[in-house]
Amino acid sequence: MKPILSIVIPAYNEERRLGLSLRKIMDYLQSRGLQAEIIVVDDGSSDQTAAVAQEILNDWPRGRVIVLPKNLGKGAAVKEGILKASGEFILFSDADLSTPIEELEKMLPLAREGYEVVIASRALPGAEIKRKQSWLREHMGKTFNFFVQLLLLKGIKDTQCGFKLFRQEAARKIFSQLQCQGFAFDVETLWLARKLGYKIAQVPVVWINSPESKVRLFKSSVRMFFDLLKIKKRGTQYSYPNFPRNK
Repeated sequence: MKPILSIVIPAYNEERRLGLSLRKIMDYLQSRGLQAEIIVVDDGSSDQTAAVAQEILNDWPRGRVIVLPKNLGKGAAVKEGILKASGEFILFSDADLSTPIEELEKMLPLAREGYEVVIASRALPGAEIKRKQSWLREHMGKTFNFFVQLLLLKGIKDTQCGFKLFRQEAARKIFSQLQCQGFAFDVETLWLARKLGYKIAQVPVVWINSPESKVRLFKSSVRMFFDLLKIKKRGTQYSYPNFPRNK
């Protein structure tokens, strides 16, 4: 039987945190009686991330670990998992569960109502930030979002929260065209969703900052900014395969 939900978790050197997160997800799914598959995509880790995931998912009837041959980037890992997912609805979540899995309850009804993309937001009224980022990270994030809205995605206040839900058809059309392999993939994902005419819902969520973020403050930020320019250029030149020029 086809699962209702697929949960895709990109993981890079997450052997310490991943086990607890998977247990929380499994407990949640069992408590709600949700038929779901869990897919962990190991993005070329140098630790025991894949082994930890496989050991735990042996206890889950629809568990799968995909191991990429080398570290390609979060965007590449999410794309690999989503294109392999079979659920009617597909969620990708950060491995640290900075957005608790319970927040899915706010989002799933909107996807069932017809929104093709439902994204968690830390920037909307009603969001609850239980542990903040450092002042520098928070303000660099706001600066990045300023450029996102200026160049590509006006009106979406938080593109980078790692908790997004898609209807299957939309997920496959979007991620089959995704080209950004790094952290800016969220922006390209939502930009493609808009260009393809999909309805996007933004939902305020609980969020707990993880001090072990894989985003390197300056190096990642510079790369993400240049990725924004590349996304805009690709859109201008219609370099996406099968991209609708009238959108």
